[in-house]
Parts: sequence; C-alpha cells; structure tokens
Amino acid sequence: MAEKTDYRGKMLELAEMVEYSDGSVVSKTLLDKKTGTLTLFAFDAGQGLSEHVSPYDATVLVTDGTAVLEIGGKPVSVAAGQMAIMPANVPHSVRAEQRFKMLLIMIR
Repeated sequence: MAEKTDYRGKMLELAEMVEYSDGSVVSKTLLDKKTGTLTLFAFDAGQGLSEHVSPYDATVLVTDGTAVLEIGGKPVSVAAGQMAIMPANVPHSVRAEQRFKMLLIMIR
C-alpha cells in the first residue's frame, strides 16, 4: 500500500498534481476526513462520470480545460478558474468534451 502524502501546510499547484492518461479518468485524494474530502481528477476527452446523486453538496472547481456538468437535467459549462455547486440529492454527471482537470470538494 502506498504511503499517503500529507499536503497540509503546503502550497499546492492543483493543475500540476494529477496527470492526464489516455482514455481514462485519474483521481488523487488530497484530504479525506469524516467531515469531507478534496479529490483532484484529470479526465481525458470523451470521459466522464455517469449520472448519480450524492447526499451532500458537491463543489467542482475546474483547474484546467473545460467540461459540461449536467445538474438536474440542465447542462452547465465550466472552464478553468470557474466552479459550480451540485446540490445534494439532485442527479448530476460530468462530461469531458476535451481534456480537463477539477478539484471535487465534498463537505459532509
């Protein structure tokens, strides 16, 4: 099992911390507490997360590229430097029309 890195108290270049992989979605957990998580994702073009619901609000902060989120059946386009909050218990999905990276912030 790989040793976990402690990122607390350090400056982080989010877009540099996770690499793209052809035909894949790559994730890296930065913080995992019982009160919430911070997870970086890198999506290759054409990849995504299928529609699902979460019992908590899910905040997406795009660090590179652009994506389309579908929240409650409505498309929401987001680009680097922008964020969107996907409400708890509302179906949502993520679609990468081109490569993009995001930080997913889940607060319980």
